[in-house]
Amino acid sequence: MERIDKLLANMGLGSRKDIKAMVKRGEILINGTVCQDAAAKVDPETDEVIAAGRKLRLRTSFSFMMNKPAGYLSASRDDRAATVIDLISEEHRRLGLFPAGRLDRDSEGFLLLTNDGAFAHALTAPRRHVDKRYFVRYDGILNEYAEQAFAEGVRIDGDELCLPAGLERLGPGEAIVTVHEGRYHQVKRMISAVGGEVTYLKRLSIGPVELDESLVPGGYRELSDKEFQILAEISGLCQKRR
Repeated sequence: MERIDKLLANMGLGSRKDIKAMVKRGEILINGTVCQDAAAKVDPETDEVIAAGRKLRLRTSFSFMMNKPAGYLSASRDDRAATVIDLISEEHRRLGLFPAGRLDRDSEGFLLLTNDGAFAHALTAPRRHVDKRYFVRYDGILNEYAEQAFAEGVRIDGDELCLPAGLERLGPGEAIVTVHEGRYHQVKRMISAVGGEVTYLKRLSIGPVELDESLVPGGYRELSDKEFQILAEISGLCQKRR
């Protein structure tokens, strides 16, 4: 159960003060009855709420795709550097969004923002082995056995063995890398292990869901129901969007 003022504020209908004003004006109905108390509790799964004449689809879970630009930390807050949360609107900050997984500060591309802890955990849990595909530019020349090394599992920093991964050379200094885990600086360290040095890194997809290339760097949009369901299913969290 959720307080009606908190729930509607989190859904972006305004501040909690705005919602209380709507209650006072008699603009909010719960199951056909005018709401008299902004602290009234509702069940998002079963209750019907109408606000200012519009029937609402009650939501507690929100997930967004961001095209992360370089120069921002994949964190909710940091005292010394800008984070991806600084790129979203005040309205969306009220949802309590946080990055599910991370991209390095100098990396770009598909970053998932959500307020659903269970969804984020399921999607990023190492045992799920969810594919993440990257476009890479690098200096140097990869050795002739690089693809085989990736397929068998690259050993990075001498002793840390990665899960089998994919490497597809696109041309001189460019490649597509697909990994199934999220170790610290993993793609950069794997490329280094086979003779290259990453100069540019962009995440293209998570599972089968690809970055919306219409999003400018720093732009974001909510996942479609289909995209959310795909990611929920491949992460083992088979549920309908709330």
